[in-house]
Amino acid sequence: QVQLVESGGGLVQAGGSLRLSCAASRSISSIDSMGWYRQAPGKQRELVASITSGGSTNYADFVKARFTISRDNAKNTIYLQMNSLKPEDTAIYYCNAVIIILSRLTYWGQGTQVTVSS
Repeated sequence: QVQLVESGGGLVQAGGSLRLSCAASRSISSIDSMGWYRQAPGKQRELVASITSGGSTNYADFVKARFTISRDNAKNTIYLQMNSLKPEDTAIYYCNAVIIILSRLTYWGQGTQVTVSS
């Protein structure tokens, strides 16, 4: 099992930047994949970016070249650097961890609010 705690959300003007952090309660080197999802009011939760234990990354088309996901195994933390933020990036951002041992186990953080004003 793993607990995930996000931080770093807040209010920022369009064009600004934020860095989200997700701290895990266990070594992330043993977690197969971690990522960031977001959910805006009235919309479904969607993938923003993910990173595997091997360091491979995947991004949604709407954040490519603006957001960067990274991981620090020594701190058991992943990050999401968000640049050139747009009002449509406003959402609750959730950290996600997937562990595959015989079956797929998925864990979620509590979320952090990101609000981008125009």
